[in-house]
Amino acid sequence: MSEAPSLEAELDRARELSVSDLADAIESIGFECTRCGACCKGHADEDDETEPHTATVFPDEIRRIQEAAAEADDGGDETDDVDDETDDVDDETDDVDAYDWRDVARPMPYGLPEGDGSADGETFEWALQTDACGDCAFYEEGETEGACRIHSDRPLICRTYPFSVALGGTSQPMGEAVDEEGMVRAHECEGLGRDISRADAEELAAALKERAVRELEEAIGVRDNYAPVDADGVVVYDSEGPKRADGTAIDGGE
Repeated sequence: MSEAPSLEAELDRARELSVSDLADAIESIGFECTRCGACCKGHADEDDETEPHTATVFPDEIRRIQEAAAEADDGGDETDDVDDETDDVDDETDDVDAYDWRDVARPMPYGLPEGDGSADGETFEWALQTDACGDCAFYEEGETEGACRIHSDRPLICRTYPFSVALGGTSQPMGEAVDEEGMVRAHECEGLGRDISRADAEELAAALKERAVRELEEAIGVRDNYAPVDADGVVVYDSEGPKRADGTAIDGGE
């Protein structure tokens, strides 16, 4: 029985992926987002209990979303013409508009004790934060379709849904593939099977390759930077080292 390829070998494969070939596969399967919001919302499990939306997000993506969400709430440059006399109080109000790490992300729940996140435990990924209904915290329900408040800054896993690449990594969409074309797998989505332009297929393929590379880089970083810590509460070991649930670093890895 042959040994499984190393993460480094898988990363080399990911970096060598052909965007053109991935686009061919996406075109063959077909896809158009209908903005139904299904991939942004919680869903019922086998026991008819609500399973919260779970989408992996990398540490740098969390920081980018913090900034993007704050800017979206601020309304852009609407306050540019405010009198100069208010400039000296800017520092006092910066934290009002800032998004806390926990507003954006939560420890990946898989493998953790069920509860409010205060129990002890460890995990190795971050997931986008959810609201009380289990939907993504940045999803907005419209009259006929949904919308993402951070659409241009959404994580790679959201940019590439419902597709994944059959390489190593940890951030695969939940559920079995419903269609496959070469290395490209398609997961349940009502937009599958629809016509997609070549330009859109190539854009999606480029993001899919980037995601495959990033997943493996993150996995290697987690492995290389893993140092057990003795800390209360949940500890997230990401590629930057151990962190508390609020995203602050924990010193003293052993």
